[in-house]
Amino acid sequence: MRSTPRLANVVSYVGLTLLALAIVMPLLSLLSASFKSPFEVQTNASLIPEAPTFASYLPLLSFEGPTPVLRWFMNSVIVSTTSAVLSVVFAALAAFALTRMRFRGRGLVFGVLVATLFVPGFVFLIPNFVTVDRLGLLDTLPALILPSLGGAFGVIFLSGFFAGLPKELEEAASIDGANQWRIFISVMLPQAQGALSTLLVLSFLGAWNDLLWPTYVIFDTNNLTLTAGLPLLQSAHLGNLPAAMAGSVISAVPVLVVFVLAQRKIVESVANVGLKG
Repeated sequence: MRSTPRLANVVSYVGLTLLALAIVMPLLSLLSASFKSPFEVQTNASLIPEAPTFASYLPLLSFEGPTPVLRWFMNSVIVSTTSAVLSVVFAALAAFALTRMRFRGRGLVFGVLVATLFVPGFVFLIPNFVTVDRLGLLDTLPALILPSLGGAFGVIFLSGFFAGLPKELEEAASIDGANQWRIFISVMLPQAQGALSTLLVLSFLGAWNDLLWPTYVIFDTNNLTLTAGLPLLQSAHLGNLPAAMAGSVISAVPVLVVFVLAQRKIVESVANVGLKG
């Protein structure tokens, strides 16, 4: 009787291990290639470099030149962090209004937001470009941040969470004399830490990995983000594969760090969500 559950556990562990290897192996290969010489990367398929070298990283650590990787990196940090924080703030305000407040046309507004999720993203390229152009923000970092602040996904994501919170929390705060703003700040937001952390991570990753929009509105190489600048880096190092791999590593490391740190925060926040006596 006990052999069947044990066999199922073994099969599950083996399957998860193979899945983890399938995900990790490309990252390890990328990291390994970045520490090899151009000759070794073509002759040595091992994950362990014979003569590890940082030579591929040194040309990339610059704020100037045709491929200013450090400048691109800083642009990505500024754009992704600002976009993620502001997106969460606006999404939380809109979600609270749509789920906890009563006003005419609320259902229509929510329906329009849901409908926009079915529209392909490239449809908004021209309207967003015209808006950014009329605001005089073309070829600037704010041009990369502004369009992300009106996304419907975050509003819908947080609306589902706010709608599930007990009404007694809001009623108790109202009895104590709290207005809507105080209820939002002191009652709703603490209860939504897990959802807010999740949305913050998703927004950051979405902004960091965005390739199309930066190449559409940025003309000065110095104003590019790292993701948008990687094709230029690869073109500049056609005969130097390790340098191109090094640029990809620099782009991937912050994403992995944010994911690892945020994963722990999300688990802790969700575990602490609930009514506290």
